[in-house]
Amino acid sequence: MASILDRVADKLQRKERLGREDALELFASSDLLGLGRLANQVRQERWGNRAHFVINRQINPTNVCVLSCKFCDFATKRGRPNAYEMSLEEVLARCDSGIREVHIVGGLHPDWPWSYYVEMLRAIKARHPQVQIKAFTAVEIEFFSKKFRLPIEEVLRQLKAAGLDALPGGGAEVFSERVRKALFPFKIGAPRWLEIHKAAHRLGIPTNSTLLYGHIETHEERVDHMLKLRELQDETGGLMSFIPLAYPVGGTHLDERQASAIEDLKSIAIGRLLLDNVPHIKAYWVTMGEEIASIALTFGADDLDGTIGEERIMHAADAATPISQTRERLIQLIRDARCVPVERDALYNVIEVYENGHRLS
Repeated sequence: MASILDRVADKLQRKERLGREDALELFASSDLLGLGRLANQVRQERWGNRAHFVINRQINPTNVCVLSCKFCDFATKRGRPNAYEMSLEEVLARCDSGIREVHIVGGLHPDWPWSYYVEMLRAIKARHPQVQIKAFTAVEIEFFSKKFRLPIEEVLRQLKAAGLDALPGGGAEVFSERVRKALFPFKIGAPRWLEIHKAAHRLGIPTNSTLLYGHIETHEERVDHMLKLRELQDETGGLMSFIPLAYPVGGTHLDERQASAIEDLKSIAIGRLLLDNVPHIKAYWVTMGEEIASIALTFGADDLDGTIGEERIMHAADAATPISQTRERLIQLIRDARCVPVERDALYNVIEVYENGHRLS
């Protein structure tokens, strides 16, 4: 009887789409290197030897949040010693002319007016017109809709008019009602997350997608999550990337230890094989660590994210990775994987290609 890798290789050769059982058998397989080879072949067919990164800045305007999710070490309540709130000037001070992307996500603040969010985007675009804005998860969009009594599409229209270029993929967590009820019962589930991303795609706003793994979810729930994303992409074509996020144990102790490097690389590789219609698979160095993210570029990933600047959410859960990176370090991590570094913007337009030690436009 042929092994699962042989059967998957045959399907790939025949351009046949993988199914749920294929993915589950790949998660169960002990042949990690064989799985990586298959995913890397698919990656190279699409991107050759190129791997992407962006010069960006993550901004988390506040950690004050109306929700209390069991898996989150970042959020807090107003008045607590660790609570903070940024003014618009403080947000602007974290942007500079050298970045291409600003990534804005934060807590669901109980008191800030709608004008704060709209003016934030306008002010960033006015001061830094070269910067593309990737901002507000589907959870935040839903919060804005309810708090300010605006339809989802109107929230997105106003944000787009103010300068929004793309949505991040956060807030998806795991598309499992079992997990949602156990860990974040007051947060939106799969139907609403998917609905919001569909609305963004209808308005011409591209989005990203994520999977938070390594806590109480099962392999079946991971695979079902990916298949829902594949269905969304079949319908709209609006997803730019898929980002598996390894859950940092932090102080929540949902699991005794961080997901292993094997789980990280399997999630990347199976994501590349199963999500045949999503262009980019991202190895997020913040949660994986630099070395594993670099190795993941040979397991199906084609993107390392970016320089970040200052990441607070994962580091609130004691992420052991650096809080930021330099362009030179990202280029080195990509070259360590024998790939050609490609600097991009938030929408995956190529800025620079760094080949043989030289910049090629």
